[in-house]
Amino acid sequence: MEQKSRNEQILDVFRFRHACKKYDASRSVSEEDFATILESAQLSPSSFGFEPWKLVVLSDESLKLKLYPLAWGAQNSLDGASRFVILLARKKPDMLHSSDFITHIMRDIQHNPPEVAAQRREKYRTFQEQDFALLESDRAIFDWAGKQTYIALANMMTTAAFLGIDSCPIEGFQRREVDELLSQEGVFDPEQFGVSVMVSFGYRAAEPHRAKTRQPLEDILIYR
Repeated sequence: MEQKSRNEQILDVFRFRHACKKYDASRSVSEEDFATILESAQLSPSSFGFEPWKLVVLSDESLKLKLYPLAWGAQNSLDGASRFVILLARKKPDMLHSSDFITHIMRDIQHNPPEVAAQRREKYRTFQEQDFALLESDRAIFDWAGKQTYIALANMMTTAAFLGIDSCPIEGFQRREVDELLSQEGVFDPEQFGVSVMVSFGYRAAEPHRAKTRQPLEDILIYR
């Protein structure tokens, strides 16, 4: 009975979560809750554990105004969300198996001994060059890094829902123009990073107009 209760609690969190289109601007996400949401991103898994991301917590109102016309999918969020986060993905110079960033992660973060780091670097090189063919283009390796950010994105939204906080994932923006804006504003080096996805957090102004729609579970499962 107790296990069933935990299972239902988990599913209720996912049933609660929806892409919030209108926020109650009068309500704020607390510092404690937002810190938990951000830490859930920090604790998220990534391929090889290389964490190819950074999170921009956007609170500068003047910068929000500049972003507004470039991000049509974010306008409702920028109008009323309590918190707004832009997830960046690392580009090829940082993600190459031979890069200083990969060395830093293996040595200073993962604390691999030199011989272990050398073995892991070789496995990563093979993965990049052969298994996933990530070095075919700059876009291929950036998109691969971007996939990792979506793991952090999902964990942030699920954590928020567990806390009773609404969220909205956002892909509706002009990527090139947003990259240019944020790099010109000194937010990041465009040689190292590009915008992957955005997400907002806050509290719904009203209940969703329609129930969540999903394909039946049996339609998306394959058992072999």
